[in-house]
Amino acid sequence: MLRPRLRIPQAGALLRWTTPFARSLHNVPVLDQFRQDKEVPGLLSPAGYSTAWAEYMQHVISKLNIMTAGTEYEEQSALAILKSAARDPSQAALFNYASMSHNNHFFFSQLVNLQKLYEQKAQARPANPASAEPQEPQLDASEDRIPPKLKKELETNFSSIETLRREFLTTAMGMFGPGFVWLVRNANTQDLRILTTYLAGSPYTAAHWRRQGVDLNTASANRGTMNSFLDRVQTGAGNSGGRFNPQAPGGTDVIPLLCVNTWEHVWLTDYGIAGKGEYIQQWWDTIDWDKVESLAFNNRRDEFK
Repeated sequence: MLRPRLRIPQAGALLRWTTPFARSLHNVPVLDQFRQDKEVPGLLSPAGYSTAWAEYMQHVISKLNIMTAGTEYEEQSALAILKSAARDPSQAALFNYASMSHNNHFFFSQLVNLQKLYEQKAQARPANPASAEPQEPQLDASEDRIPPKLKKELETNFSSIETLRREFLTTAMGMFGPGFVWLVRNANTQDLRILTTYLAGSPYTAAHWRRQGVDLNTASANRGTMNSFLDRVQTGAGNSGGRFNPQAPGGTDVIPLLCVNTWEHVWLTDYGIAGKGEYIQQWWDTIDWDKVESLAFNNRRDEFK
């Protein structure tokens, strides 16, 4: 006689049943341009999109909810949390989850749905009854979709759009470890520059001491990481005369405009071990330049809270 198997709940299930903070104040943002497709046409397949966005964001948001429950951070945005937690070394884990939540959202929000662009162009194409076969519409190249005002400024700062593209590619390929490559505006001079952050590092001024502008896999560690860590706690964290200074000595306030995510989980599913370069080139073709322009000239910073 067969006996029914005893079903033992998994540890994760038990945690879900017993945690007192079932309420989730932080939620995975909705990406309107990919709401129906659940993929990034031309960049990420449904499987790749699921890993890089849906599963990953659910993971970091769940961690964020657990770590902030019942604390002063509970109702703060990810951006506000990372800026505040960056100043406290004991909150390193909280900073990492908040920063990665924000950075990944920033990356995906600046991507365009090429399939929708194609459909819009097909609908707008005038009928040609003289043609025996309908001509398929051709999508404009990425650089041809850059609004004129933004294109002029990019060319002024980087000499050409091709130079900017190559700088993104070579900088990202030169990063041995995961992180983000950013296009940022200097808030003081208004110049545009390329900035790298490694792991969960943030480009924002309030998180400057966690910006980590060098790759620790390749940089010299003559003084040791602990000495550098303590130096940044004393000065970078703003402990000057008992008053907090959000900007590091000699630091620069920057405004992020665009970024590419170089974490392996974003591109491994679709491009394989050696596919990082192909992924970055495909990313360039899926940039939503209208959103970049909006950030560059309209100061649209509240979307990524």
